[in-house]
Amino acid sequence: MSEHVTDVLVVGGGPAAAWAALKAAGAGASVVLADKGYCGTSGATAAGGTGVWYVPPEPAAREAAMASREGLGGYLADRRWMSRVLDETYDRMNELAEEGRYPFPTGPDGRPLRNGLQGPEYMRRMRIRIRRAGVRILDHSPVTELLTDADGAVAGAAGYRRQAGGSYRVRAGAVVLATGGCAFLSGALGTNTNTGDGALFAAEAGAELSGMEFSNSYGIAPEGTSVTKTAFYSFATFYREDGEVLEGAASQGGRSAIARELLTGARVFARLDRADATAQAAMRLAQPNFFLTFDRLGIDPFTQRFSVTLLAEGTVRGTGGIRIAGEDCATSVPGLYAAGDAATREEICGGFTGGGSHNAAWAMSSGSWAGAGAARYARSLGSGRAAHRPVTGSGGAGLRPTGGAGSAAGPGEARELVRLVQEEVLPYDKNYLRHGSVLAGSLGALDEAWAQLRTSLRGEGAGLVKVRQAAAMTAHARWMYASALARTESRGMARRLDHPEQDPAQHHRIVTGGLDRVWTRTAEPAA
Repeated sequence: MSEHVTDVLVVGGGPAAAWAALKAAGAGASVVLADKGYCGTSGATAAGGTGVWYVPPEPAAREAAMASREGLGGYLADRRWMSRVLDETYDRMNELAEEGRYPFPTGPDGRPLRNGLQGPEYMRRMRIRIRRAGVRILDHSPVTELLTDADGAVAGAAGYRRQAGGSYRVRAGAVVLATGGCAFLSGALGTNTNTGDGALFAAEAGAELSGMEFSNSYGIAPEGTSVTKTAFYSFATFYREDGEVLEGAASQGGRSAIARELLTGARVFARLDRADATAQAAMRLAQPNFFLTFDRLGIDPFTQRFSVTLLAEGTVRGTGGIRIAGEDCATSVPGLYAAGDAATREEICGGFTGGGSHNAAWAMSSGSWAGAGAARYARSLGSGRAAHRPVTGSGGAGLRPTGGAGSAAGPGEARELVRLVQEEVLPYDKNYLRHGSVLAGSLGALDEAWAQLRTSLRGEGAGLVKVRQAAAMTAHARWMYASALARTESRGMARRLDHPEQDPAQHHRIVTGGLDRVWTRTAEPAA
């Protein structure tokens, strides 16, 4: 086992992880970043483009920006956090232009347009920046568990180096989890690394989660493809197979009509026929990867119909995640910080999807705060503490089965567990069109899967990564459904067929946690 010692360990390789590493290094900390893939190319942002919640500091514009989604989010967002994120995002985007030399386009008036980013170029530049800052990057090195000290503080992590081979361990003064959300390997573009690992690691260390009921985000994609740029479908008309307009179908507030039609076995078609010439040009400039499939197939999406489907995006575009306990994105566990989609985005989105723009703003803001906060915490421990304090692994399911060590699991066992989880979370009539009796049945099946996993499944070497991913997805699904059952109303994206109305008495957040026994409790949102 190779061993590393650092002040701050950042787990993940997307924008939140990169900003965390950059700001921790800028605060004078030594930093190691461990990514499951190749930092700069892995994750949802690097695979495409994204809008950014970038709003100039003009009172009227900021007020409109904050008010625009409060109702959609069930009034669970916190305006103080929204204001902080708008300020931080404005500064970080300007920093990206000036210090990162990002080539922002200019508008007709010659002013730079900083409300969007091309993911590949953005992340290429962020990798360059963190390397120049002295960050040590461990690519293709998925973390498999956190390390804790005798007091329960997080003190590093252990993992496996896929290409170099062999296990590794990083002793650290503090850890930032920026591992992304969980899309359950649904096939949505860039989400193959988003299996909810960070949430599992955090819960094993004793952290809480929040907003996990807001996890049933499904993106619209051309059938047979992976590109879920749902915002563009605001220009679409949706049709049945026979060419008739599918009534009620829309990208916002009308995806349930699409889901219901697909559940009948029929196909649904779309055409972006509401976009004028100016909008069409802007769309191609903003998200060129959206059009690659159409161009290759010889389809003009503005004039020709094409079949569509819905792909689960879970907590990647949902808002649930690790609960934040401080303004520096500290969790309730000493030495542990969370950023990006691994953390709850309720503070700025409430119960409604952050889409690309809000999530992108949250990633750079929370990443920056978490990196700086982790550096401060590591310094407070004193010189040499990270290297010398005794540590133990906190991982359980898939690592240390309660029924004894037994033989190592084969790849088929992890695949079977993933298949079982997907059967409960991907179907529209289980996760998207939710009903209490169906949720309860799925949760029961997931609880049984967890019990078996916890008792007997153990990964080893490269196989440990697959087993731990399967464990993370199982845990994620259980927290989701336990929280969804606890919210007996429809608020934000957490809609219940058996409780279709919003209940003023449930204007609260749902906090969850636990492993062998999942629990929930309520917490009041900020006034």
